[in-house]
Amino acid sequence: MSNVITTNRMTLAYDKGEKEIIRNATFRIKKGEFVFITGPSGSGKSTLLKSFYGQIIPKQGDLVVGGLEMTHVSKKNLQKLRTHLGIIFQDYKLINEWTVAKNIVLPLIIAGYNVDMQQTQAQRLLKHVKLEGKGDMYPLQLSGGEQQRVGVARALSKTPFLILADEPTGNLDEYSSNVIWDLMENACDQLGATVVVVTHRIPTIFNIPYRHFIIENGGIHEVH
Repeated sequence: MSNVITTNRMTLAYDKGEKEIIRNATFRIKKGEFVFITGPSGSGKSTLLKSFYGQIIPKQGDLVVGGLEMTHVSKKNLQKLRTHLGIIFQDYKLINEWTVAKNIVLPLIIAGYNVDMQQTQAQRLLKHVKLEGKGDMYPLQLSGGEQQRVGVARALSKTPFLILADEPTGNLDEYSSNVIWDLMENACDQLGATVVVVTHRIPTIFNIPYRHFIIENGGIHEVH
């Protein structure tokens, strides 16, 4: 099983002069694994996730994602990597002026796929996330749970090898949260994607094996 994310004594900080947020992190995440990352508010969970898609570059040490050394990655290679990632945000980050269907296929639009392919994929994913018949609606016409399902569908639209989710159920009720967890379990178990989720709380019912990392005082350790 190959490594999708590898870190070696990685240190993260928002600015060179600022306090280090993550220190000397060394771990590996393999293909097809489901990983939860927990820790207190402000501990650096979202910062760590941002480093995986190149929003933050390591201050020291090594970080390799999908075979790319992120400390020295070129803009071109970073853009190429991101086309193979699925990113899910707590605040959805949908385009309110676009229909639900168009939001879902945003990665396909960016990649230059033709309209027929976009429409076919949109309908398939609307069915997958149980939003059939809502493709022509707009995000603000949906509930929060439905908007997050659009976010999940968008993340899946190009069959990513790595899905990164930042507090994906933080604003949702129990029912909507369970739907999101089911979709993400399926992405890992059925599609073979590696899934990394930052969350305050791991769901009490989870149906596939997972790993659990905790961030405390800048350090990262795994719970066995």
